[in-house]
Amino acid sequence: MAKDVEVAEPGEFSAKDYHDPPPAPLIDAEELTQWSFYRALIAEFIATLLFLYVTVLTVIGYKSQTDPNKPVVDECGGVGILGIAWAFGGMIFILVYCTAGISGGHINPAVTLGLFLGRKVSLIRAIMYMVAQCLGAICGCGLVKAFQKSYYNRYGGGANELASGYNKGTGLGAEIIGTFVLVYTVFSATDPKRNARDSHVPVLAPLPIGFAVFMVHLATIPITGTGINPARSLGAAVIYNQEKAWDDQWIFWVGPFIGAAIAAFYHQYILRAGAIKALGSFRSSS
Repeated sequence: MAKDVEVAEPGEFSAKDYHDPPPAPLIDAEELTQWSFYRALIAEFIATLLFLYVTVLTVIGYKSQTDPNKPVVDECGGVGILGIAWAFGGMIFILVYCTAGISGGHINPAVTLGLFLGRKVSLIRAIMYMVAQCLGAICGCGLVKAFQKSYYNRYGGGANELASGYNKGTGLGAEIIGTFVLVYTVFSATDPKRNARDSHVPVLAPLPIGFAVFMVHLATIPITGTGINPARSLGAAVIYNQEKAWDDQWIFWVGPFIGAAIAAFYHQYILRAGAIKALGSFRSSS
């Protein structure tokens, strides 16, 4: 009797070559008893703190250098929008590289939500990561204000606000698409199936993630100042604490969460055919 031979489609693996890791449990109370869990929370807190500290300082420094009311204006115009985008993308590259082996290097509640919806992390870990990220962002912006209070207040504290001339729908759309690009890149760069095929992928994963942040900032800084990270927007709003920042705050939560959810669905159920695999498994068991 001939044995069934599974033939892989182009670009696919056979069952002998690769097996998807099991999904993370929805609620894993055992995590609360492990030091590695709290170490990951500390890593997310510190990484988000450093991220906000460097990037907000860059934004404030650029606005200070280009302030037309200053007696001496920098002829070079500071780092410019390109430099700000590099600061955000470069810091994400550095911090993801440093923390990926400890916490996964999320540094963003939207990324955490996307990975939770993709069953990569448990609900408990997702919630605690978001708390750690938001606290880290608040502390990072607090450090900036502590060191440069006059500049911080004068130049907007790096807070995300909808630019004049754009309606809220445009701002929301920019945040949805921008976050989709980021979270889609995260899923693609950390796909275990690609890791099994290409040994260099885990090493290079922080690079495309950082570049995704860089490119999205180039496109959306003129519209919303670029959120795509609810912790970043919340931290700046809490420390700056002005009405305009709070009025637009919902855009920087709703938009990134919708974008992250769409990216998780697209990667897991369209590209990775999760729905088809589940249906095939159901038919086999029947």
